[in-house]
Amino acid sequence: MSGDTARKTAESLTYATGFGNEHSSEAVAGALPLGRNSPQRGPLGLYAEQLSGSAFTEPRADNRRTWLYRIRPSAAHPAFTRVDNGALRTAPFTETVPDPNRLRWDPLPEPPAGTDFLAGLWTLGGNGDAASRTGMAVHLYHANAPMKDRVFSDSDGELLIVPERGGLLLRTELGLLAARPGEVVLVPRGVRFRVELLDPAPDGDGPAARGYVCENYGRPFHLPERGPIGANGLANARDFRAPVAAYEDVEGPVEVVNKFCGNLWTATYDHSPLDVVAWHGTHTPYVYDLRTFNVIGSLSYDHPDPSIFTVLTSPSDTPGLAAVDFVVFAPRWLVGEDTFRPPYFHRNVMSEYMGLIEGAYDAKAGGEGGFVAGGGSLHNMMSAHGPDRETFDRASAAALVPQRIDDGLAFMFETRWPVVTTALAAGADHLQRGYDDVWHGLERHFRNP
Repeated sequence: MSGDTARKTAESLTYATGFGNEHSSEAVAGALPLGRNSPQRGPLGLYAEQLSGSAFTEPRADNRRTWLYRIRPSAAHPAFTRVDNGALRTAPFTETVPDPNRLRWDPLPEPPAGTDFLAGLWTLGGNGDAASRTGMAVHLYHANAPMKDRVFSDSDGELLIVPERGGLLLRTELGLLAARPGEVVLVPRGVRFRVELLDPAPDGDGPAARGYVCENYGRPFHLPERGPIGANGLANARDFRAPVAAYEDVEGPVEVVNKFCGNLWTATYDHSPLDVVAWHGTHTPYVYDLRTFNVIGSLSYDHPDPSIFTVLTSPSDTPGLAAVDFVVFAPRWLVGEDTFRPPYFHRNVMSEYMGLIEGAYDAKAGGEGGFVAGGGSLHNMMSAHGPDRETFDRASAAALVPQRIDDGLAFMFETRWPVVTTALAAGADHLQRGYDDVWHGLERHFRNP
C-alpha cells in the first residue's frame, strides 16, 4: 500500500476504548454469534477459534483470551521452515558478558532500500529466557518500505512498539491501528500483523520510520496499581484504543513469519490470515497517546522516584518488583522548592534502557555526541548515573520559578535483570565510546566548616 493510501486509511480509523475491557466487534452485521462462543455452525459460514494469551485457569483479572470468527481457521496452513534471523536476537543472551559500564548509542543508520519493519528489527540486548517466558528484549527498528504480502507474529512475547520517526499503520487480525511518534502500540503475543508506513521519507533524507520495541517474554503488561494515589492518575484505561474488526478476504500467496523460541520461521499461505470478520475478548492490541499520561509529581520538594511515571508494568513473582516497566517522561510542571529538579544521581537495583522520542531530556545535553532522538542509553543495575555536568551546573544555579517541561518526550524500559547487549550492539559504529566523558568535570565543592 502506498504512503498516501495508508495515511488516508489511518485518518479514517475508529476505535473502541478501554484497557483490559471485554471488547467485541464485527465488520459484517451478524458475524458475531450471540449467547455462545462456538455454535455448531458459525455465523455467515465463519470458523470459530479461540486465541489464548494466558493459561485457561489463570485468575479472571489476569486471563487474556479472544474469540475470532474467521474465513479460514488458523490451522489451515503448510509447514513452517527456518529462515535467517537477520539482526534479530532473543534471550538467553550469551554473545557477550553482562557489562557494568554505562552505554549510549546514536540512532540507527539509514537502512538499505526496501527494508520493511520486520527486516529492520535490530536487537540491542535483553535478559531472561524466551522459552521459559521470563525477561525482555530491547529492539530498535528502521524501515523505508511497507511489509508487502507478508505478516508477522511473535510467539515469544508481546511487542510494545514506540515510534520515534514516521507513523505506522498496523493491520492486525483484530483490526487496524495507526500510531505516530508520541503514541505507542501494544501487540499481544501471537497476534498476527503487518506494518505499513504513513510517512515515506524523501530520497536521501533518512529512514521513513524508526523507533524502539520492547519484547516482553513474561506476564502481559498491566496498568500499574495506583496505591495511595487513589482512583485516578497515571495512564487512564479509557485512553487506550483497541481496533474494530476489519478483515482481508485475499486469495493468493502471503508469507507468514513466526518468531518462535528465538528463531524466525516462514510459511507461504494461499490466503491472508488477517481474515477475522468478527471477534470478542481481552487479548487485544492497543494504541496509546503518551501525551494523555496524567503526570503525578511533587508540589513541595524533591524529584519523585521515576516509578511515578510508569505507564505499563509486567509483574514478577515478587510484589512491587517488575519484570519490566514502561515509563514515560511526559510534559509536566516542575515547582519543587529548594530542589535539584532534574533526576538525581543514583544507583538502582533495576536496569534502565532510556530512549528519546523527540526534543531534549532534562537530565542530559543533546546535540552531536549527546542524548538525541532515536538514540538510547543503558544503565545496568547499580551503575552510577544521573545528570551530566552541563545539566548539573545549569540546574544548581537556576531560579526556582515554576517551570514547564514540554520540549521533549523520553521513555524508559526498566527491568529487574541486567540487560546483556548483543555483539552487534557492543561493537556498533553508532555506540558512543566517550559516553563516560559527560560526567567529567563534576568538581569537588565540599567545604569543611
